[in-house]
Amino acid sequence: MSGMKRLLFTVCLLFATTLLAAAEPARILILVGPSTHPPGSHEVAAGGRLMKHCLEHMVNVPGVKADVCDQWPQDNAVLDAASSIVFIGDIFPPQRLPDTGGTLAKLAAMMQRGCGIVCVHYATGLRKDDVAPDGEHPLLHWMGGYFATGCAHHKSIARIFPAATITPAAAAHPVNRGWQEFTLHDEPYINNYFGTDGNRPAANVTVLATSMLPPEAPRPEAVAWCVQRADTGRGFGIVMPHFYRNWADADLRRLILNGIVWTARLEVPADGVQTPPPELAAFAPESVEPAASKAIRK
Repeated sequence: MSGMKRLLFTVCLLFATTLLAAAEPARILILVGPSTHPPGSHEVAAGGRLMKHCLEHMVNVPGVKADVCDQWPQDNAVLDAASSIVFIGDIFPPQRLPDTGGTLAKLAAMMQRGCGIVCVHYATGLRKDDVAPDGEHPLLHWMGGYFATGCAHHKSIARIFPAATITPAAAAHPVNRGWQEFTLHDEPYINNYFGTDGNRPAANVTVLATSMLPPEAPRPEAVAWCVQRADTGRGFGIVMPHFYRNWADADLRRLILNGIVWTARLEVPADGVQTPPPELAAFAPESVEPAASKAIRK
């Protein structure tokens, strides 16, 4: 290599290194909605803080930052910076926050630029007053499906099961990397809504996890799914956990973190997202049940 070529190569390498060093970290916006559930269940504020901690301490996906808000951010820079927005709360939070129309409009703008969206447990839910008579709602397209509670067009079911086994349903999908079948005492919603075509998921929707429920008449129910949208954005919905203690389950936690990372358009590692086990009490829940009551392992 000549001296001039070597000099040019060095300059280019330094330039590329400078650009990488200056790159902003991926940012995840976690929006905590209202909740009226008793201590030990939902614990949406503690759940939001726990997700932030886990996302910022992923050992094999470095450089991610998360912001936790309990109101819709008024600073547009926060919205613009988000690679994905995660919702946790009772019912899809934008439907319960002030200025629902304005909030949905700003969220729509985020989706149009390719921002990801994630809903956890009850945040996947919409009620009759939230949707059109035929069930139409932007969340159906942003996330691929939703939990229809108290709706006229469709009846999803919320029921606590002593032992619901959660099984990967799309082995090749990045969100299913690194976690295995697990069993929980929890409330995975069933008969979730995916659209007017016989309630079949759209072609761009992938069912990621199923559970054979209810026990008395079991069939494979979709309990986690994702969508690759035409706007290049990605959505992920998961109908667990109801009990805060179940965040201690490594497979459930990895499934959720994988989904968040994937919606942010980051690479999900081959063995899934790896984090140190979080100490649930550290995130100030109203109640943490004893370790003996944690997830049932299969």
